[in-house]
Amino acid sequence: MRGEWKGLQALIIQECPYAYYVHCFAHQLQLALVAAAKEVVDVHAFFQSLSNIINVVCSSCKRNDELRSAYATEIFHLVATNQIEIGRGANQIGTLKTSGDTRWSSHFNSICSLLRMFGAITSVIEDLATNGSTYSQRGDATYALKSLLSFDFVFILHMMKEIMGITDKLCQALQQKSQDILNAMHLVSSTKSLIQQLKDSSWGALLEKVSSFCNDHAIQIPDMGASFSDIIRSRRKKDVVTVEHHYRVDIFTSVIDFQLKELNSRFSEQATELLILSTSLDPKDAFKLFSVCNICNLAKNFYSLDFSEQEKIQLDYELQHYELDVVKAPDFQNLSTLAEFNN
Repeated sequence: MRGEWKGLQALIIQECPYAYYVHCFAHQLQLALVAAAKEVVDVHAFFQSLSNIINVVCSSCKRNDELRSAYATEIFHLVATNQIEIGRGANQIGTLKTSGDTRWSSHFNSICSLLRMFGAITSVIEDLATNGSTYSQRGDATYALKSLLSFDFVFILHMMKEIMGITDKLCQALQQKSQDILNAMHLVSSTKSLIQQLKDSSWGALLEKVSSFCNDHAIQIPDMGASFSDIIRSRRKKDVVTVEHHYRVDIFTSVIDFQLKELNSRFSEQATELLILSTSLDPKDAFKLFSVCNICNLAKNFYSLDFSEQEKIQLDYELQHYELDVVKAPDFQNLSTLAEFNN
């Protein structure tokens, strides 16, 4: 919860000591995950470069047209040489997706489109760096090209595609107007597991994919066994590490750890259990998810002070009557939300 809302949370707890706080689903989770990734300085620099590259390519209709033309030429060549297949809906000519701080999944879309159109984008920026009409156009394009064709940028581009590809389905589910909480909580669990699997077993595959991409686009690959040094490490005289250690530990592992920390802070085990149990009260589809056991566990695990031991015993039997009598009453058949049920 952001700082400005902590006072509100405290007031609610003061008035209702047994209230439980669950992080707001409406907040754009993927943007928060991007912000968490930017805690790693190299990733912050990557998103700055990504924004700059998009601005250079998409700043005018003429450049967008040039990009489409370059991409169409590339697709034609790949089809002619049997490097890609053709089919209905395949290889459509699009453009580079812009990213924004308030648009859902815009960063993920930008990354995917940049990877898909990498060759065409490089061609357009190279031409602008050489033939731009002003020194500022040529300078901006040259700076963007240096970033685009660096191993750092390409490595983080692929890494963020993998991470955001895993989290995107959850982010989209949480933005649906009609929340399927049970499905969303299962997605939370699977997202955490897949992110952990990425950290534990996907480093080798990622590095191989990045190296192959660099070879295809004539991008220099650093010697992974060489000593790594940058301006901060050299000035602070830190312990010598290899280039491989820098990319694997300082970037790859660190970014994933920040992702897991963000997910765990927003979806704690207690909050997840509370939401799953609460779905038993959902009247949608004639109380399809109604569960006597889950509601009893909800009372026992989360609202124990609201019920005496005798009331907890009675609740089980009362809910059995409720399931047979009240749930099947005509007045309850068309309810779809808890708000309608409470009214």
